[in-house]
Amino acid sequence: MSKLDSQIAKPELLTVADAKKLNATETADLFCQHLNPGQLHFLKLLGFNDVLVETAEGMYYTDKNGRKILDFFGGFGSVALGHNHPRILAMRKQFQDEQRHEIAMAFMSQYASTLAKNLAAIAPADLDMVFLGSTGSEAVEAALKLAESVQGPQRATIAYAEHAFHGKSRGALSVTDSSFYQSTFRLLDNRVRIPFGDATALESALKQDSSIGILILETVQGGAGIVTAPPEYWQEVRRLCDAYDVIWIADEVQCGVGRTGRFFAFEHANVVPDIVTLAKALGGGKTAMGAMIARRPLYMKAYGTPKTALIHGPATFGGIGEACCTAIEALNILYDDKLIENAATQGVYLLEQLNALQTKYPKLIKEVRGQGLMIGLEFNDFSQTLPIGVRQMVSMLDEKLKGSLCGFIGALLLKQHNILVAFTEYNRNVIRLEPALTIEREHVDSFISAMDSLLGRGITGIVTAYATQVMRKG
Repeated sequence: MSKLDSQIAKPELLTVADAKKLNATETADLFCQHLNPGQLHFLKLLGFNDVLVETAEGMYYTDKNGRKILDFFGGFGSVALGHNHPRILAMRKQFQDEQRHEIAMAFMSQYASTLAKNLAAIAPADLDMVFLGSTGSEAVEAALKLAESVQGPQRATIAYAEHAFHGKSRGALSVTDSSFYQSTFRLLDNRVRIPFGDATALESALKQDSSIGILILETVQGGAGIVTAPPEYWQEVRRLCDAYDVIWIADEVQCGVGRTGRFFAFEHANVVPDIVTLAKALGGGKTAMGAMIARRPLYMKAYGTPKTALIHGPATFGGIGEACCTAIEALNILYDDKLIENAATQGVYLLEQLNALQTKYPKLIKEVRGQGLMIGLEFNDFSQTLPIGVRQMVSMLDEKLKGSLCGFIGALLLKQHNILVAFTEYNRNVIRLEPALTIEREHVDSFISAMDSLLGRGITGIVTAYATQVMRKG
């Protein structure tokens, strides 16, 4: 074989420059061919397939046509600092310019160590041992393994809540209450489902099954439609876990890092879990970063000796350099710019304005709920928006139509008002609002004005506008 014959030919690869030049139609073709053709169907229903983002800054996306889109979606809570915060950009550029190391697994990382120290400083009590990863699912997996290692095989059953969402990796998926996501996958069998927010049901489960040694709960349920529980419930959770020797894992992947007006949502109840998980906003909107924070006695029992230290040691990309520095800077910005306080203040204002809309349009809006800047806006079933004479007939179709009104409103907010909102996995009648913690009153006013304009048309006007302006071809 000649030297020429042995050379490896380069495939027809696209470059970053090529990617920047793609328009929405070309991107959709590649998305359909190589990513997720089924998802494209839903993007088309919402009119989201027509948007190709060019840049993002602060509270706004800007598409290829120069159109600014107000972001109330916030990447399911990931964009806490707004898009491309200048301090985050400057820190990342400095890191790159100085050619700092990303991966150096053979050595200690000053960046991972500093981030861990900062998280321990923020976390209450003896929550001061940290595991770093890249995603919320990874943080949940680490938490479940730590808890099981401490409790042992006889107390390894996990109690989790109805309508919970904890991730899509196998362990996290096992305690995610969704037959859709769980599909036909073989999952953990050491699990028990309990109602969310019901301390009596929790105690009953603990009394009946002594193998339950682990409890995992979202402090605010995101996928369920932004569902909260009162402080008294969390105080009972803490009391029951102490009484029955159960390790309580607080999943704050979505609601943590200041979103509810406190760094941790559980702080509103003046309680402390045994393990907490974080991700999303921890990455400053520019990197994937997840963390598990555990009470020192638990961590040391599981992994505190040289023999056990690496049972669940860091992964290759857990705690890499620039990601850690991004998270370090994000935490400092959160406090320097008083964004936690802003989340509380603007959250109160947003909830007040939404409640006023609910009062004005009770046939359309069923309930407003949430805390800080994690808010759910639930709409009535389709039949309840119609005149009494036709409600009963249409009510037979409510389950099939569930989510349609949300979809119409979400699509029209984008099409006519340049505002992006999110939806929820389980309760399809809920619009999810998780804007950046940098939000100002004028952004809230813009959103409320747009919602008022849409809802003022009534159900007939909303459906007609959707059919003619979003679904219209050409």
